[in-house]
Amino acid sequence: MTEDILEPLLPIIDPHHHLWDLRPLLPAFPTPRHPFLEAIAGAPYYTFDQLHADTHSGHRIIATVYMECGAFYDGSRPEGMKPVGEVEFANGVAAQGASGLYGEWRPCAAIVGHADLTLGDEVRPVIEALIAAGNGRFRGIRHAGAWDADPEVLGPPFHAPEGLYGSEAFRSGFAAYADFGLTFDAWVLEPQLAEVIDLARAFPQQTIILDHCGTPLGIASHQGRLHENFDRWRRSIRTLAQCENVVVKLGGLGMAFCGLPGDGPARGYGSDHLAALWRPYVETCIEAFGPGRAMFESNYPVDRWGASYPVLWNAFKRLAAGASADEKQALFAGTAAQVYGIEHLLPAD
Repeated sequence: MTEDILEPLLPIIDPHHHLWDLRPLLPAFPTPRHPFLEAIAGAPYYTFDQLHADTHSGHRIIATVYMECGAFYDGSRPEGMKPVGEVEFANGVAAQGASGLYGEWRPCAAIVGHADLTLGDEVRPVIEALIAAGNGRFRGIRHAGAWDADPEVLGPPFHAPEGLYGSEAFRSGFAAYADFGLTFDAWVLEPQLAEVIDLARAFPQQTIILDHCGTPLGIASHQGRLHENFDRWRRSIRTLAQCENVVVKLGGLGMAFCGLPGDGPARGYGSDHLAALWRPYVETCIEAFGPGRAMFESNYPVDRWGASYPVLWNAFKRLAAGASADEKQALFAGTAAQVYGIEHLLPAD
């Protein structure tokens, strides 16, 4: 699917993408594959060249935020320190972009890594090492808590325990982490949103970013239930928005988990069709959080299941068509710049 680029001069900071090379792991992928793995098998590596091609496919992507995905861990370090390698890798990509060889584009201008918060107070040296590895670009961590009673929902790549965010070990590490003044990205599934609400209330000074609109589910035992669960999701989003320390990412709806669309990867749906599928979720989030606490995200290459990179951003622009110029600036760049501390990259025009 190719489309004319809508509003090609609108500056965008993509606040959520990954980089990886999974080719050595493909032989170990289970068969039959989960839809998520089918999408990943179609993008077994997503490194600098692919990111450059996607972010230069028509939209004005001025900067990106790297999001941890368990890639490029340092196998020579102790277990808790292995994620430092991922931040070192992302910082190298950022340095490549910062050379100026690629124009105004600044990939991985902010970096979100991972640390195991169940380490409790012992997570402090890990955070210190992540900060050092980021060379001024490290902004925070994500410790995903996505879990479902049906193992077919997430499939084999994901192994967060039930109730992670409420566990004593996690809360101990979270309290230690909160002392650093960094961000925390939370990924849970729609039935788990109460866990993020409880966490945000318990730590009102900690900035928490809810990934992927809270990940409504339309797969496995949840298939065909998006409509009946929508009101529950909306109530949770509105309650979470009352926590002023929480920001929401508008995206991730193109993942196979959501079933929006139900078939992929990238089956050629146009941005108008995708915008219609995603509108109830995106508009609810913007209404609840406001443009100052909401940001569009690509979640690439995972959201390749739903659409190509240019079509994805066209869909977002269709969803924001009625917004004012100031609101668009916030949704597409300003909120991400403020949350992740890269406001210096916003253009003056």
